[in-house]
Amino acid sequence: MPITKNIIIPGTSNKPIALDIFYNESPEQKPVVIYSHGFNGFKDWGNFDLIARRFASTGFVLVKFNFSHNGTSPAHPEEFVDLDAFGNNNFTKELEDLQRVIDWVCDPGNEHRSAMDTNRIYLIGHSMGGGVVILQAARDARVKKLITWAAISECKTPWGGWPEEQMQEWKRSGVQYYSNSRTKQEMPLYYQLYEDHVQHAAELNIEKAIKGLSIPVLICHGSLDAAVPVEKARLLHAWQPAAELFIVKGDHVFGRKHPWVEEGLPAAMEEVLGECIRWLKVEG
Repeated sequence: MPITKNIIIPGTSNKPIALDIFYNESPEQKPVVIYSHGFNGFKDWGNFDLIARRFASTGFVLVKFNFSHNGTSPAHPEEFVDLDAFGNNNFTKELEDLQRVIDWVCDPGNEHRSAMDTNRIYLIGHSMGGGVVILQAARDARVKKLITWAAISECKTPWGGWPEEQMQEWKRSGVQYYSNSRTKQEMPLYYQLYEDHVQHAAELNIEKAIKGLSIPVLICHGSLDAAVPVEKARLLHAWQPAAELFIVKGDHVFGRKHPWVEEGLPAAMEEVLGECIRWLKVEG
């Protein structure tokens, strides 16, 4: 199975995007599944290579990548070593990054191009990445199918539930901090994140985006999700009734954790992965 890790392409604001590509060696061109990670995540979180290999073994090209401002670096793709970049991330930068990844997939000069059917580009996004892929699908006709995993329903990550006092302090000081319980880092969130949301409110409207979609959509969510409650999935489905809704007994990450040292995947993730592959194949 051809696997290439940490290919570097240009991202927004002169920050690099590190991406991986997985596919099997069959001669025919295969549909391309592009995965977008969530807030405080990265392409290799929870040993996503296991999931990538499964997609590849069942006849897809799987592309996963680190958003340019997710806080990692090409030299350290699983560590938050660039906290200034993390603090300067926002939704419009992530949309631009995803656009550049799709452009890379479609580039005639791409050395992997012969393996890819660029008329069948499918997006999967988790959590914040789920919101990003909805927005991208609404503006990019190259996207033919869309899957969300535990997706947000509005572009207010992570400040959506903050009290007014905290919002005012954020504006006054210019920074708030997100505590990463795994790494014990205090991750900066600069006020530009909120300003970007206000400035680009129309193009960051997930409700409008998903309502306007005419492509097949699969919405996957865990019934025990404490980070993005399952009601958000039901809301997305209400906005796009033609979508298929798949709910499993699982948490926000479908039972995974980082680092993941097991050989297999947890039951909830297996259910979601199996349904996604089945759905992509049945839908044509």
